[in-house]
Amino acid sequence: MLCTVLDRIVPVDSDPSATGFGADAYVRGRLESADETRGPLIIAGFSELETQSLSRFGTNFIRLDDTAKDALLAENAQEPWFIELAALVAEGVYADPANGGNREALSWKMVGYQHGLPEGPSGPQKRAVPPDRRLPTGADHHDYDVIVVGAGAGGGVAACVLSESGKRVLLIERGYEHSYANSGQRDHLRNHRHARYGHNTGPALDGNPRVFVDAAGKASDVKPNEGGYNNIAAGVGSGTVVYGGMAWRFLPDDFRMASRYGVPEGSSLVDWPIGYDELAPYYDRAEWEIGVAGAGTGNVYQGPRRRGYPMPPVPGREAQHVLSAGAERLGFSTFPPPILINSVPRDGRDACIECGTCVGFPCPSDAKNGTQNTVIPRALATGRCDLITGATVEYVEQDERGQVIGVRFVQANADGAPVRRSVRSSAVMLCCGAIETARLLLLSKSGSHPEGLGNAHDLVGRNLQGHYYPTAFGLFDHDVHSSRGPGVTIATSAFNHGNVGVIGGAMLADDFVMPPIIFWDQALPPELPRWGQAAKSFMRDNYRRVTQVKGPVQEIPDPNCRVTLDAVTDHWGLPVARLSGTTHMETVRTASFMLGKAEQWLRASGAKSIWSKPPRQRLSAGQHQAGTCRMGSDPTHSVTDSFGRVWGHENLFVSDGSLHPTNGGFNPVLTIMALAFRNAEHVAASI
Repeated sequence: MLCTVLDRIVPVDSDPSATGFGADAYVRGRLESADETRGPLIIAGFSELETQSLSRFGTNFIRLDDTAKDALLAENAQEPWFIELAALVAEGVYADPANGGNREALSWKMVGYQHGLPEGPSGPQKRAVPPDRRLPTGADHHDYDVIVVGAGAGGGVAACVLSESGKRVLLIERGYEHSYANSGQRDHLRNHRHARYGHNTGPALDGNPRVFVDAAGKASDVKPNEGGYNNIAAGVGSGTVVYGGMAWRFLPDDFRMASRYGVPEGSSLVDWPIGYDELAPYYDRAEWEIGVAGAGTGNVYQGPRRRGYPMPPVPGREAQHVLSAGAERLGFSTFPPPILINSVPRDGRDACIECGTCVGFPCPSDAKNGTQNTVIPRALATGRCDLITGATVEYVEQDERGQVIGVRFVQANADGAPVRRSVRSSAVMLCCGAIETARLLLLSKSGSHPEGLGNAHDLVGRNLQGHYYPTAFGLFDHDVHSSRGPGVTIATSAFNHGNVGVIGGAMLADDFVMPPIIFWDQALPPELPRWGQAAKSFMRDNYRRVTQVKGPVQEIPDPNCRVTLDAVTDHWGLPVARLSGTTHMETVRTASFMLGKAEQWLRASGAKSIWSKPPRQRLSAGQHQAGTCRMGSDPTHSVTDSFGRVWGHENLFVSDGSLHPTNGGFNPVLTIMALAFRNAEHVAASI
């Protein structure tokens, strides 16, 4: 009966049915998997379907003609068991063949998905992740000038600047070293864009929960691959290993939001303690030392630049031409978005090979520029930076006066048992991301700091924000993408500010290539059935004819959207982060406005149908998380000063997205890197 139902969910026509694609083997494998919880639900659904067939038609389901089968399935289409089964069948048809379905990548040929990898549709054979690096033998408590916690966008830059300035640095990362070869990176069901059953960095799914509180106040334990977790990736390079790498400077007005718009009631909207001009030299440094491809001109709204980008833009594609014409009809300017990817060979690494799996995956040509392949190798090359991995910092240590003297971290030994170690330093810099940096400050309680470090005014963990991403899809009567990466080709900053009736706005752009299973999961029109001939025909006929316009809305911070500690603990026994609160309603209004602009752009570009989901109030953080240790000029209203120094501590610093008082209407990674260059330069001169 299983095969009979599957072959009605994806029926045979000029292309194979579900079983012809190999989805039956995939579905059976999933239902027999130890981590699968949907088996009893689906089995019960099959039993009910058989009962309905006998009652209605007097015979078994498999004996019905196709019309009767489809009629009976249509009656069950909204039942949970059938919704889950249809999703499993889609995975078996459209995901990468290494998962056990999509025989010989036949569905990719059907829809026109060009994965672009010469070695095959599933990438190279998975290799082992390198073992954790441990503290060098002989290192004592007084070896280090600075301990940097977190080897991501901020921490990698900081370690490089400090070690190249002559400082002895310990860089501590709780994750491991990940690359294209060792991370299962071509698994379309376990990656950071679609973490259906896992992900391709860290932390491990077991033993690392968070507690997520939804808008109704219900608290749930969530794993790192679940949406409420808001994971930015644990590993050397952190999210820079798997990000798309859009490299935006914030606009001058992004640093003075309160001055421009006023402070909405119930919000905590403020100006930054620094302006664009102070950060501009460090934006330039980040663009050239990390490596950005882009056009130095075209964005008429950007702040002053000293020079262009070190590399030309990545190639444009069909969507660029179509959307450019639409923007011209509407009267706003567009340009290629800047992106942290080699468009030409650079620094001994190859150029982008335009594969069809970019964002969410490590790069097959190592052309994606993150801290893992730029500044961290530079730091290690000085001989003054030690990197340890698989190590969780559980406490920022203090002396009897409450002054910071180092950290205590825990690693597993060969048997998995915890080994704890304290390391001393002249200064500590936290670069763990807005959620984990706030958590570590809150964990570091002492007699002098009973509420945690930097938390005398109950500000650590507040103002958590990310980016709403209102997205409009448009269907054209011709191909608008070739599935060649990266996929993002055109952007505008025309709506970041100056929008009547709303606060702020967003950059709008098309997006990275969606592999077919992600397209099925996220991009189908809401009225389209997820099974049957209509669903199959839409995938085959329109996968290459749909493009999207989206943008990261500048959110209005709310002090009640926050990180606190929960009674739930991780595998080391440490209280985990509890995420609660929702965005300010002004954010929802701005997101709705931007969605309208995205739809207008697609319509002017010739889309014959457009669909989207309206924004709703919710907690926002994601991989663009920010705000929980905001910097400022007043210790009673901020956690750090303008260089990330925690108020009341001469030698404790923060340098990641948690510093951002507001998060701009752009991807924030270039701003995180620029601040890290600036802050680390200051730390190097002050200790």
